[in-house]
Amino acid sequence: MECLYYFLGFLLLAARLPLDAAKRFHDVLGNERPSAYMREHNQLNGWSSDENDWNEKLYPVWKRGDMRWKNSWKGGRVQAVLTSDSPALVGSNITFAVNLIFPRCQKEDANGNIVYEKNCRNEAGLSADPYVYNWTAWSEDSDGENGTGQSHHNVFPDGKPFPHHPGWRRWNFIYVFHTLGQYFQKLGRCSVRVSVNTANVTLGPQLMEVTVYRRHGRAYVPIAQVKDVYVVTDQIPVFVTMFQKNDRNSSDETFLKDLPIMFDVLIHDPSHFLNYSTINYKWSFGDNTGLFVSTNHTVNHTYVLNGTFSLNLTVKAAAPGPCPPPPPPPRPSKPTPSLGTWMKLETIILSKLSQGQKTKRRMFSFTATTLKSYDSNTPGPAGDNPLELSRIPDENCQINRYGHFQATITIVEGILEVNIIQMTDVLMPVPWPESSLIDFVVTCQGSIPTEVCTIISDPTCEITQNTVCSPVDVDEMCLLTVRRTFNGSGTYCVNLTLGDDTSLALTSTLISVPDRDPASPLRMANSALISVGCLAIFVTVISLLVYKKHKEYNPIENSPGNVVRSKGLSVFLNRAKAVFFPGNQEKDPLLKNQEFKGVS
Repeated sequence: MECLYYFLGFLLLAARLPLDAAKRFHDVLGNERPSAYMREHNQLNGWSSDENDWNEKLYPVWKRGDMRWKNSWKGGRVQAVLTSDSPALVGSNITFAVNLIFPRCQKEDANGNIVYEKNCRNEAGLSADPYVYNWTAWSEDSDGENGTGQSHHNVFPDGKPFPHHPGWRRWNFIYVFHTLGQYFQKLGRCSVRVSVNTANVTLGPQLMEVTVYRRHGRAYVPIAQVKDVYVVTDQIPVFVTMFQKNDRNSSDETFLKDLPIMFDVLIHDPSHFLNYSTINYKWSFGDNTGLFVSTNHTVNHTYVLNGTFSLNLTVKAAAPGPCPPPPPPPRPSKPTPSLGTWMKLETIILSKLSQGQKTKRRMFSFTATTLKSYDSNTPGPAGDNPLELSRIPDENCQINRYGHFQATITIVEGILEVNIIQMTDVLMPVPWPESSLIDFVVTCQGSIPTEVCTIISDPTCEITQNTVCSPVDVDEMCLLTVRRTFNGSGTYCVNLTLGDDTSLALTSTLISVPDRDPASPLRMANSALISVGCLAIFVTVISLLVYKKHKEYNPIENSPGNVVRSKGLSVFLNRAKAVFFPGNQEKDPLLKNQEFKGVS
């Protein structure tokens, strides 16, 4: 008999040797071994235990630092980038995304092949072969022997066949995700996404590891490994953005007195887990204004005093969650057996004692059972009671989840408002005919500004043409004049900003600059004066020349011809003087008549 035992033990040991020699998923994907408790309580839907065997023949395993990694990809190394939308509220879905970054000048085409980009030069120069990996040709050659495509190498590392989705032959990368002692296999292209429900995930930071393989004939080659930490929490991830008009820097949590601050709550819920939940926001602004409860994610609040205040926000949402365990059923009171019950029990015990030692060993259990069966006051087994059935937990329970946000806010004085009360056109000197000067009279409220900036744009206020900033010295009345130059006529959008160390106050206006071309009234008046002056000089010169030519000494003769010539020249000069110099004519026309009479 002992020889038979030794022989069976030898057979069991021999059968176990191949199993011990085979690699398992946890040997390939990571060294962290979760406890048995975590394996039992962190079951992920659709994932498999990493105790399964790994097909090392199809999927070779290379440790970090292995020289074969350098030749795993033609033209360089492939980088894998792993991201997630962590943190995730427990019970929601968390999504992981893996993107492959190829060496320079390489990309994936529409058929899933890796090709060189056109007109792109790398260290090796331009390649005559357009393909880095032509997997379409490989797939046709390897599966040409049967038309079904059910080849023994179209399987995952655990031996499961590839899912034959439409276009699955164009997916040439195998991604193996590993976390919490479980793995998930996915066939894809250069980018894949995997979502995991976190209902059974232990709270806190967890590690996700991904190994990527590529096709290589009838086998696969590892090309990249990557890992990242993700977080599962029972607290609602809450972020708050704060905005205030005229605030110079919203990131320093310093705001202005007497101006409302808008608080906007952002709940990080990328899987829309809380879409159908009622969310309440409870605010405490720290300025003794009490608590404010709202169902709106935005709220405005104005601080009327300077100082430092503590802001507190509590977010409450009813979310799907595990149901609490039912309360234990009330323990029934032990009934007192009746005299008839004890007599029957004594008879049974005496009869059983006569059956021997074997029955004595079972006497306790027997008597207990017999006691229950013979005592009519003893309740039946648990579960037969209708009261216990009503305590079966409902699987669609709701649980309140909370999120918290705290911040310290500083309130200071600032410029509250700025207004343009007057605009004046300043006349420009003649050397700058195309420019215009405009004076803006500005008033402000609040603290005293130290600088002024103007942005001159097109009428839509979108295309900036000129920006000017300059320091200012303003009295307590906050009244100042800002002069700005406009190049050319037209309509302009003017943004005028007054600022100090903590605030910026803005006002805008549209202004129409008049035309400054020679046709304007001022330019026309100047041109007319210049033209009249030039014409007067010209006529004077001509008159002098004519007068000098005809003024010669002739003796006075009593001849009618001379009188006529003399009279004609005199008339000509008088008429010319009357046209060009009307103010120099003789005031008394009678003198001319007397002169003519003397001559005749």
